[in-house]
Amino acid sequence: MSKLIQLDGGEGGGQMLRTALSLAMITGQPFRMTNIRGKRPRPGLMRQHLTCVRAAMEVSDGTADGAETGSTELVFRAGKVRPGSYQFAIGTAGSTGLLFQTLLPALWHADGESALVLEGGTHNPMAPPFEFLDRVFLPALRKLGVDADLTLAQTGFAPAGGGRISATVRPCATLGKLDLHERGEPLDHCFTVVSRRLGDRIPGRVLKAAGDVLDWQQQIVDARENGPGTGICFLVEHRFEHGAELCTSFGEMGVLAEKVGHRAAKAMRDFIGSRAAVGRHLADQLLLPMALAGGGSFTTMKPDDHVHTNIAVIERFLPVKFAIEHGLGSLKRISCG
Repeated sequence: MSKLIQLDGGEGGGQMLRTALSLAMITGQPFRMTNIRGKRPRPGLMRQHLTCVRAAMEVSDGTADGAETGSTELVFRAGKVRPGSYQFAIGTAGSTGLLFQTLLPALWHADGESALVLEGGTHNPMAPPFEFLDRVFLPALRKLGVDADLTLAQTGFAPAGGGRISATVRPCATLGKLDLHERGEPLDHCFTVVSRRLGDRIPGRVLKAAGDVLDWQQQIVDARENGPGTGICFLVEHRFEHGAELCTSFGEMGVLAEKVGHRAAKAMRDFIGSRAAVGRHLADQLLLPMALAGGGSFTTMKPDDHVHTNIAVIERFLPVKFAIEHGLGSLKRISCG
């Protein structure tokens, strides 16, 4: 029996757990994580994290000790990843996108095609919305050879949830290395307000505030009235020759619509000015695929703490080493080999 990999989850959030689950399913190496989300206001496993654990158990015929709400310690052992049709419901507005990202690497290592139906939140703060996964994340993975598709069946805003996405993941025996240093020529850009039961006035205020930061003419108001709850998500999307970036902000009680518009537009303005090929959030999400490919590199903006804690977990499971080097201005080069 393989020796348990010991991980301290106190320095990071749920991403450390999700990365460990993915790698345990792929490599067959069991792990013990203690102090899970130890520095968060509510430490331990929340409903969305627990769903990731239980989904990983089902997909890999694995076992887990400590898989209960509020648990700060987990021991996970994976079996063999099995392709098939799976359906998982988070039961809250927890992110279906993060659940998808947990299962995706394991399923592309399976020996057959898999279909997923995931229920919960599709547009919630602190997680990539569906459009980011579909238009930024998956296109980047396709450059490595990953073959997966994603469909939005129902939008689910926080806190009501009720969203649903479906995915198809096909086997991928080998991945090509990712080397993405230049974004290439700009192609097109767009503001999109995704909302439910908010009429036209609030989306209009969001767009006006964003237009004060970026003078973009292409603007869309996408009212998704069918579904539970009320919500608003602002998407600022820019496509380039070699990739795309999508910055988001969400409406919440007590936050002016103008701030929602300004926040996402400013984030895009910062990305454009950085000359990075990869945005800050995508950089974190590319670390695991790049390591599984055996190496690669990309340029990005100054990485946040998620990058460092994610790297620490990956290097415990795989024989790779990451380096973060300084480039011109705020540009950073992250490499793996």
